Amino acid sequence: MAFAEKFLWSLPPFEAGGRHIKRYHVTADPAGIAPEVEKAAYAILPELLPEPDGTPPVTFVVLHRGGDDGAYLNAYSWVWDNVLHFAGAAAGQPVLGCPDRDPAHFVRTDRERSWIGCVWELPPIRHERDAWVRHMLAPGRPDLNAYLSDSMPDGMTGDLA
Repeated sequence: MAFAEKFLWSLPPFEAGGRHIKRYHVTADPAGIAPEVEKAAYAILPELLPEPDGTPPVTFVVLHRGGDDGAYLNAYSWVWDNVLHFAGAAAGQPVLGCPDRDPAHFVRTDRERSWIGCVWELPPIRHERDAWVRHMLAPGRPDLNAYLSDSMPDGMTGDLA
């Protein structure tokens, strides 16, 4: 199986469901993710967010457009001070329970499968872990604004060097 890294973009955070949402988009298409896929993904996002628990309400998402009809939305939310809560949705991927091959018809997948991400979706997890420690856990006072502004740079999902 041939492997190639994909393009990764960090988009500005926004708020949804009472949470700050940091965003990453991943795709092999240098033009990015189609607007209708992005809109549909963010429409289901509130269903993927956990209830508040006193931890600063922050989530980071990876929206990944696969090489076939599939599109995937992974929502990683900080809970219990230092734990990641996962919930996911997919579109256009019948093997994951999607009703059709429409990449803008998202359904939840985390209830049937406990997958947390593929090789192209994992790099943001590593970055966000370190950013959470750096800005929220290690300093004497958590700095939410610093955390929200600390994202992976646009580029490729990884480095094979």
